[in-house]
Amino acid sequence: MATSTGTGWAQLRQQARSLETQTENLFHTYSQYASLTKLPPTTSEEEQRIESQLKDLLERRDSLIAQLARLLDSEATLTSSALKQNNLSRHREVLHDHRRELQRLKSAIAESRDRANLLSNVRSDIDAYRNSNPGQAEADYMLEERGRIDESHNMIDGVLSQAYAINENFGLQRETLASINRRIVGAANSVPGMNALIGKIGSKRRRDALILGAFIGFCFLMLLWLR
Repeated sequence: MATSTGTGWAQLRQQARSLETQTENLFHTYSQYASLTKLPPTTSEEEQRIESQLKDLLERRDSLIAQLARLLDSEATLTSSALKQNNLSRHREVLHDHRRELQRLKSAIAESRDRANLLSNVRSDIDAYRNSNPGQAEADYMLEERGRIDESHNMIDGVLSQAYAINENFGLQRETLASINRRIVGAANSVPGMNALIGKIGSKRRRDALILGAFIGFCFLMLLWLR
């Protein structure tokens, strides 16, 4: 009896897990309707079919859980009943979560469809009003064009303001560098022999550069000759 009961439990649990996987796969497809930017104004046959399949899966899982509960009650004295009770509780929790997820997705899809229909009706009313009032439609068009032109002007003014600010900043930097240069020249002139010292340093650098260049040229010629 225990063996047949264990076999029945394992088979029912396998079916329950399989139905849970099927439910999650259908949820993935069904949730795409809630994220559509252009949802059809009415429920499509495909959407109705998926929703019907989800409801059927939930009912079948509820029936399987009831069978598992009855099977567990019949073997309440067995040592494995605690583990099976945990498994049963887990199946119930997953079923409860999936029921809530189905309701959430249905509400989200309904809200998206209502919003899309409302926008469509508003556009239709606006188009009908413009068709019946061509003069007002022309005025609305001119106002929209004026708004776009004003927006372009504001953008250009912003760019010009930034350019003027950058140009002013460059001018301040040039004045600062010129002031620093004047102070350096003044300090050099105020120290006796400073210009002569700077000249000697420059002459020494040029002489060293000539010597180094001559040495490098000599080495290069020697390498060519040795080859």
